[in-house]
Amino acid sequence: MANLREIQRRRTSIQSTMQITRTMEMISTARIRKALARAEEAEPYKDAITRMLANVAAAGFDSSQPLLARHAEERHVLFILIASDRGLAGGFNIVLQRAVEHEMAALRARGVTSSVITCGRKPTEYFTYRKVAPVMSFVGISSEPTMDQADRIASYVMDGYASGAIDRVVIYYWHAKNRVEQTQVVEQLLPITKEQLMMPNKPREREALSAVSAHAHTDFSFDPSAEEVLGHLMPAYFRTVIFHALLDSAAAEHGARRRAMQSATDNAKEVLDALARTYNRERQGSITTELNEIIGGASALEDY
Repeated sequence: MANLREIQRRRTSIQSTMQITRTMEMISTARIRKALARAEEAEPYKDAITRMLANVAAAGFDSSQPLLARHAEERHVLFILIASDRGLAGGFNIVLQRAVEHEMAALRARGVTSSVITCGRKPTEYFTYRKVAPVMSFVGISSEPTMDQADRIASYVMDGYASGAIDRVVIYYWHAKNRVEQTQVVEQLLPITKEQLMMPNKPREREALSAVSAHAHTDFSFDPSAEEVLGHLMPAYFRTVIFHALLDSAAAEHGARRRAMQSATDNAKEVLDALARTYNRERQGSITTELNEIIGGASALEDY
């Protein structure tokens, strides 16, 4: 009976856990719709400013401008890591964290310094624990990012690159392809080339620029010059790209958590089925043992 009670306690515990995982799955399913809708609402503005930038870059590209100049030597690299405040989302956080940590170690081996901006409590704690203090960190708003957050990141990036303190900027985040699938995105924000600016629909992940079809741009006349207009557009472009990455990551977070909780619920069901079979087998064995004892006792009384 002691073994049966232990099995029953395990079944009760797993049932309670399964109720939690199922509830979290339902919550994430509801939230991902809102997050995807928010990212989709921001998509037209991003597309419009990207197309506008492509047209201006085609007309005039001044590499002497601070944000368009390529530094002669790479001495410091800045990573922007967008993850989440909460866990229970599978490898959503740890995959990006380890990828950035690996890149920072590789740069350190080459004698290049690096720093990181963390968006989310999990990456902030990850790097702080490893004695790598983020130059900027944002906690508590991973599921509801704001434009102010994007403005602060973009301002830091542009000021650092223009002053020469930063030589390269790379952003890491997850892209929500749909409600169930997420893909890792590693995008270099700076330095940016004329060819990259002229791509109205930039490739995601590690796709080569040559894989994107060329786009014909209409001829425009600019007053002031196209180079000056490009200089004014660049800050708005960086803010838009960063803000959309934050929105995209928020949608991907809910999708990853929904998938992780669904997997946990399915695993709990399998364990419960296995425990139910074990419980029934042990109970049947216990009943058989008791019957044998009763029969044996009755036979002993008859012989007596």
